[in-house]
Amino acid sequence: MQYDVIVIGGGPSGLMAAIGAGEQGARVLLVDKGDKLGRKLAISGGGRCNVTNRLPIDEIIKHIPGNGRFLHSAFSIFNNEDIIAFFEKLGVQLKEEDHGRMFPVSNKAQSVVDALLNRLKDLKVHIKTNSPVADVKYQDAHTASVHFRDGDSYETKAVVIAVGGKSVPHTGSTGDGYAWARKAGHTITDLYPTEVPITSSEPFIQEKVLQGLSLRDVALSVLNPKGKALITHQMDMIFTHFGVSGPAVLRCSQFVVKAKKKWDLKEVTMSLDVLPDKKEEPLFQEFMALVKAEPKKSIKNIFKGLVPERYLLFLLERNDIDPAAQGANISSEKIRAFTHSCKQFEFKVNGTLPIEKAFVTGGGVSVKEIEPQTMASKKMNGLYFCGEILDIHGYTGGYNITSALVTGRLAGANAAIFAKTKRLGHN
Repeated sequence: MQYDVIVIGGGPSGLMAAIGAGEQGARVLLVDKGDKLGRKLAISGGGRCNVTNRLPIDEIIKHIPGNGRFLHSAFSIFNNEDIIAFFEKLGVQLKEEDHGRMFPVSNKAQSVVDALLNRLKDLKVHIKTNSPVADVKYQDAHTASVHFRDGDSYETKAVVIAVGGKSVPHTGSTGDGYAWARKAGHTITDLYPTEVPITSSEPFIQEKVLQGLSLRDVALSVLNPKGKALITHQMDMIFTHFGVSGPAVLRCSQFVVKAKKKWDLKEVTMSLDVLPDKKEEPLFQEFMALVKAEPKKSIKNIFKGLVPERYLLFLLERNDIDPAAQGANISSEKIRAFTHSCKQFEFKVNGTLPIEKAFVTGGGVSVKEIEPQTMASKKMNGLYFCGEILDIHGYTGGYNITSALVTGRLAGANAAIFAKTKRLGHN
């Protein structure tokens, strides 16, 4: 059996690629090694599927720190507003939530998956599940065929590799595609976890002093060896039994990985500002005024409500202040030190959970070797890449899925156009 386009991988980018190719009138086969398509989509956004983000393009690119600029050309052809229109045309109404995140009105990821599957059916795309690919064969600098582990093989004019990275392996992303890319002459940049919880061997973490404590709207920074912030994210976070997690932490995680590598560090310092909307000196004056106003009150009660109680007691203890002591009996030096801890509590972290526990894989097929308008390989005719196998990664919040859908759309459509010119014999 011969196909114009074979798409390997039934995640967000693969589904979109198969639709993009089908809409160009190509004979398309979509293959996945798992038993059902769209597994990663079905669990994304906490099972609600954060389909895309409505922020302006420049903002979206800023939220894709891993080579987001590469997507400028792609977004000029198919962008987040086009994604929204695409789903609404398929009957999936979307709604906007905080920070521009777009969700299906149904709040069910499955409605997004079902709409894509129905579109594939309309386009008569052939689907083969439970079919792990063993190899992609190239001949005379062209893609030639796809070989399956069960012995089957199919000839094809174009192949789209959409198998994801190495994160969330239970959805089938186990890094299979890198070998096929290398064989075609591609460079795979170092793989590392991003959007992943951070680990620490600090005694207060190991002793679980703050385990389970959530802090809202704090500013968390990763510091370089000179103590300057490499990145700061103001969001929520949580202390865990192994370190820290939550949105601010996930966004900082890749900077911890990079700092460790760049400066060959065993540990990286992070700094936590629990009152980011106030400057340190006025905050100190405010604290002193509170103490003066009620000198007989215990310091714990004077500062009550300024920060969550567990964290307040933790910081008082760090600064050798007895929470039950009267305000009048505490030196201004100690209150100054406490103020400094509120603004810049520094702690050491030693890495992250492994890539299998990450939401997103950093690294992958080098984007320098990919045509930015078409997602075509610059190394092999008829080979296209999309989604997380590429060295593109963003923060959570609809940015990775936007990148996957956009690159998938372009890869599929252009693979079909390439295959059709071959079919007509215009070699």
